[in-house]
Amino acid sequence: MKVTVLSVNEDTIRFTVDGIDNAFANALRRTIVSEVPTMAIEDIFYYDNTSVVPDEVLAHRIGMVPLKTDLEHYRLPAECDCKADLGCPKCRVTLSLSVKAEDEKRTVYSGDLQPVDPAITPVSPYIPLAKLAQGQSISLEAYAQLGKGRFHTKWSPVAMAIYQNVAEIKTDAATAAKCAEESPKGVVLAKKDTVKVVDIQAFNRSSTCANLLKEGTLKSHMKMDEFVFTVESTGALAPEKIVTEAVKILNAKLEELKRKVDAGELHEEIEDFEAPTEVGRRLYSIGSGEFEEEEEGEEGAGTGSEPTYDEQ
Repeated sequence: MKVTVLSVNEDTIRFTVDGIDNAFANALRRTIVSEVPTMAIEDIFYYDNTSVVPDEVLAHRIGMVPLKTDLEHYRLPAECDCKADLGCPKCRVTLSLSVKAEDEKRTVYSGDLQPVDPAITPVSPYIPLAKLAQGQSISLEAYAQLGKGRFHTKWSPVAMAIYQNVAEIKTDAATAAKCAEESPKGVVLAKKDTVKVVDIQAFNRSSTCANLLKEGTLKSHMKMDEFVFTVESTGALAPEKIVTEAVKILNAKLEELKRKVDAGELHEEIEDFEAPTEVGRRLYSIGSGEFEEEEEGEEGAGTGSEPTYDEQ
């Protein structure tokens, strides 16, 4: 396996991985999206909310605000020894918000959330949460905790995580050099006579590169064992941190799978069960189970009476 970093900036990383198959590439992508933990607000206590935004709608908006995350000093609630409903300083962060529109209307922004830990702040202070008319106010206390994207998307660390096959096109050295020169950010020269395509749009913008496909499509030149990843962070974690954490998590899962294979623990015993049998149907029948009908001739018997049921 060979990893080559193409570019890294404040919120996006692009890299290629050579020597893997599609299953492994997708496993890495899914781990990035749903297994890397980040901070998000989970519980809110309202002291006052006279705005036109209902409590539950405001809670949803606040919960979706991405928070900068410190994985070194906080634990997942399930891994914390406090076992408290609202957590403890080891597994949660308290944020407060108290805003009142005095003389004129005012917009409440994510930056109005004041955290106890200054390291856990909203990624952007300019996310609008509500608008207050004169005299209206919002006062609340919120609790943020670590979570994973597989439980709720608010805990997903990425806005985008995609991968695609890398393509290689054989040509002469002069054409390859010109192609790379016309789209330097989209084409990487693997060899003197080979153009490696890692950005299809940049490749198509170059007339020299596009002319390489006169006799076919780019799909016919794709490599089945090399992929280019593009990972865009929400801002909760640095993009390179997201990838490295995902690799650690995926390695741990593979180690656990290997341990179970070696110990023969893959197949759990399936117990036999007996499906319920439907005995009869009535308008108010529960659908299955036995029941006793009143004998004919008894008072109340007939089509207007209801059956009595045995205890199940």
